Amino acid sequence: MKNAYLEQVQQSTSLLEEDLKVSATHLSPLSARGGGRLGETRAPAVEVRVTGLWRWRSVVVPPNALVVHTRRGHKLPLHCGLGLSFSFNPYTDAFLAVPAAMQTLIINANCICRERQGVVVQAYLQWEIDDFALAYRKLDLSDPYDPMRVTNAQLRQQAEATVKDTVAGMGIDEVLADKQPIIKELTRRLREVAEGREGKEGLGLRIVTVQIKEAIVSSSGLWESLQRAFRAEREEVARLAELESASRVEARQREEALVKERAEQTRKQELARLKAQVEAEAFDLAQRERARRAEVEATNALAMAAQEEVTLKARAALRALEAQAAREEAGRALESELAEARARLALEAERLALAQNITPAQLRERLISLLPQIARELPKPTELRVYEGGQGAQVTQLVEGLMGALERAARAAGEAR
Repeated sequence: MKNAYLEQVQQSTSLLEEDLKVSATHLSPLSARGGGRLGETRAPAVEVRVTGLWRWRSVVVPPNALVVHTRRGHKLPLHCGLGLSFSFNPYTDAFLAVPAAMQTLIINANCICRERQGVVVQAYLQWEIDDFALAYRKLDLSDPYDPMRVTNAQLRQQAEATVKDTVAGMGIDEVLADKQPIIKELTRRLREVAEGREGKEGLGLRIVTVQIKEAIVSSSGLWESLQRAFRAEREEVARLAELESASRVEARQREEALVKERAEQTRKQELARLKAQVEAEAFDLAQRERARRAEVEATNALAMAAQEEVTLKARAALRALEAQAAREEAGRALESELAEARARLALEAERLALAQNITPAQLRERLISLLPQIARELPKPTELRVYEGGQGAQVTQLVEGLMGALERAARAAGEAR
């Protein structure tokens, strides 16, 4: 029967051995321009620039690279630090340049938990060189193309072993639920190796962080079994949450409906109050307007009554004046008529006196002179009578006729007055 897990372990071991091999073809950065697999062009991890000729050369190191410079006959390095440039004699000197950047490792550990079930734990750790004077002596950083390759492989194996040891004493539920014990133990062991502990120096490295990304059960059947109870529980929780949510929604809807109803009732009451207030104000305004109009009408009526009274008094005074004027006019007319009557009586008396004292010859002359006036005042005759006789008789008759006419005219004037 084929053992897949054993084949995977053997493959990982072969890859580890390949990574841990120190290549015999490592070249100095001064002469290396290629290497690695056949047909592959590789660039140095640190682009160090060397200038000058023969023994008078200068090495210019990038500011983000660590370098150590040694010389034959000197026990300690001449230069060791970050971004240090220096004079270089290729016949007596040597230097090593490595990146100072933080390194990140991905760790995939195939573990066996306490229930003898396979669990794949994926983690990552970040580290950096803290003490390069110690690190270049403890670590293999000689590969110019990947100086951290061997160190990364060593730390990866250390981390995988720690994860497997930790998971072996944990249950599968603990591994899946709480990863802090794994992180805590992995951090402790790696720091003891990289940073050292009391009485023992480390590798000159510093562990920045350790985290667990994933923990996956290798067996799909086991994973399905584990998920079944969880899913049932989650389904129950979801159903309960759904019912609770529906209940809360219904309660909230009732509250909202009650709030809306209260708001509507409040709005209606406010509208009714405003309407009543407006109607009351309109009624008060109408009453005030009626009172004002009544007051104005009463004032106008009083003014009109006063004016009417003044007018009546004026009319009465006018009528009194007219009556007085009429009476005065009548008096004047009566006086005039009396004067005329007196004048007529005087004239008549004078005429009678004249008639008594006048001679026939004077009477004839007088009558002849008054004949036009008498003829104008006499009424129009309706018939014509002719008398025949002597001359004396004719004059006498004529005078008598005239006197009779004068008397009739006098009586008619008296009756008319």
